[in-house]
Amino acid sequence: MKIGVNVPNFGPGTDPGVLRDWAQTVEGLGFDLLMLSDHVAITPDVAERYPAPFYEPFTTLSWLAGLTTRVRLGTTVLIAPYRHALLTARMAANLDALSGGRLVLGVGVGWARQEFAALGIPFEQRGRLTDGVLRDLRDAWTDTASYGDRRIPVWVGGNSDAGVRRAVRFGDAWHPLRCTLPWLREGADRLKSAAYEQGVPVPAFAPRIALRPTPSPVSDPQRLAGEGTVDQIMDDLERLRLLGADTVVLDPYHGDPRETRHPQPGRQALATVAAHFFPSRTTTEQR
Repeated sequence: MKIGVNVPNFGPGTDPGVLRDWAQTVEGLGFDLLMLSDHVAITPDVAERYPAPFYEPFTTLSWLAGLTTRVRLGTTVLIAPYRHALLTARMAANLDALSGGRLVLGVGVGWARQEFAALGIPFEQRGRLTDGVLRDLRDAWTDTASYGDRRIPVWVGGNSDAGVRRAVRFGDAWHPLRCTLPWLREGADRLKSAAYEQGVPVPAFAPRIALRPTPSPVSDPQRLAGEGTVDQIMDDLERLRLLGADTVVLDPYHGDPRETRHPQPGRQALATVAAHFFPSRTTTEQR
């Protein structure tokens, strides 16, 4: 099982130097994947959790590709209706080529009504629009003369039954976000059932979970996967591995923009996970 990291690409404490440090930390600690989120118009509903400055993911990942050599680069998640499918196909194919085939394209339907309104996109049609983008992406990439012989993994986000069905129809993986472990266990079963009903192979399972270490165990039955002591976090990762997770993405951001001014606790949490999960890998502390 591979382990990735969702890096904050927004907020009052984020600037190019901070993004560079995050990338070097993630790669240096031995993690497999670095992912960024996506917003275009920082409307009030977006700004409450993801305020400006917001670094656009394709631009930022292209820059980070030149600052890293090994770690894969992805979106968690690109909001599909915000861009024409052919624009997304072109940007993704170019980024994948420029990074040496390291792109993972996570895609979702979006949630911010005010942002949809600012972009002139009907919020109520976001599911249908996302299906169309995913279908057109796949069709576009068959034109290898124009886009190259790309093998870009597409992860489909969305915790709902519609998201599961969409992942089965269009995705290489299902990418649910920040849930409890029992919910993820049930979700893995839903994924298998949906694939069986459609008569297609089961997509990979690639959840994004919290990363919130605590000094004492968390006993709340609604505890998110990735919250708690180091032992609880490592047990969550092992249980996800046994559920068949291909990749688990750790999310050190918990919704308060002030966190972006203090990235060190998140980086220390990553170092702790790295030391327990892949101790044989060279880490930045060992260099």
